[in-house]
Amino acid sequence: MNWLYSFSTTEYLFTGLFVCLYAFYIWRTFRLARQLGTTAWGVVPKFFLRSSYLILLMIALLGPSFGEASADLITSGRDVFLIIDVSRSMDADDVVPTRLERVKYDVQQLCDTLAADRFGLIVSSTESFVLSPLTADHDAIRQSVRDVRTTVSPTGGTNLCEAIELARQKLLTDPSTRQNAKAIVIFSDGENFNTCDRTAMARLRTFRIPLVTMGVGTEGGASIRQGRDFIRDADRQIVRSRLNRSFLQRLALETQGRYIEVESQDQHIDELASYMRSLQGRVVDQQQVAVSTNKYYYFVLAALVLILFDLIITVRTFRL
Repeated sequence: MNWLYSFSTTEYLFTGLFVCLYAFYIWRTFRLARQLGTTAWGVVPKFFLRSSYLILLMIALLGPSFGEASADLITSGRDVFLIIDVSRSMDADDVVPTRLERVKYDVQQLCDTLAADRFGLIVSSTESFVLSPLTADHDAIRQSVRDVRTTVSPTGGTNLCEAIELARQKLLTDPSTRQNAKAIVIFSDGENFNTCDRTAMARLRTFRIPLVTMGVGTEGGASIRQGRDFIRDADRQIVRSRLNRSFLQRLALETQGRYIEVESQDQHIDELASYMRSLQGRVVDQQQVAVSTNKYYYFVLAALVLILFDLIITVRTFRL
């Protein structure tokens, strides 16, 4: 039998306190019985009964584990390209501290959560380029993400469609990904100024590469700082960047992927990780382990039965 916890000072203290108080109670009872000229042996069965369920409860608290069962421990992984929108709209602060800083934090959280997956990194504005190829070195991904900044483009906007096509090519031309599950994750506010080719989306479905679009931003949006002022349009009006949810949802729907909105409570990372785990990935490691389970409830049940007896059965202490 194995124990989850060791016998600590607390258990010694309660045991000693129980023995001392009960010894004092028995001494007082026998002393009173002598004064009355009778016996008080009726307290002895109760002592053993109460000692028994106290011992059982203490055993349950220590977490007894016995009865080994074998289980297969399988570690699987996937090949995932992360596309990060680095247009100026990602500097908006409707997501604290800014949209881009939130994305950088989320990517690092994702690396910690999906430790067996390989990640590649693509940054996208009006042009897209690979910042990191597919790698299992998550420290390299974290370092690359920390250095990401928004770009100032003379034409403005984002060409997410070009980034998606680049990620698709990288996933399909890399021989190491041939038998692996693949996916593309986009972190963007959805302010895309190009229409994605339906044929390209169909190719993703054909090769079973789902798009997971992570919506970064809010419907209310926010203005974007430029020095001491804000970015303005041709009429000198302050530009307000808003989340284009419908565009991102359409991308996910066309590739049989999923749309997830970034939230402040980190629930979106759990949802993303859960979706990624649902994809049938390659087996990275498989081993059989022996597992013993905590059987505390047997001892709790036995103690409850004895406590019930203690409450129901009465023993005459004095015989007059």
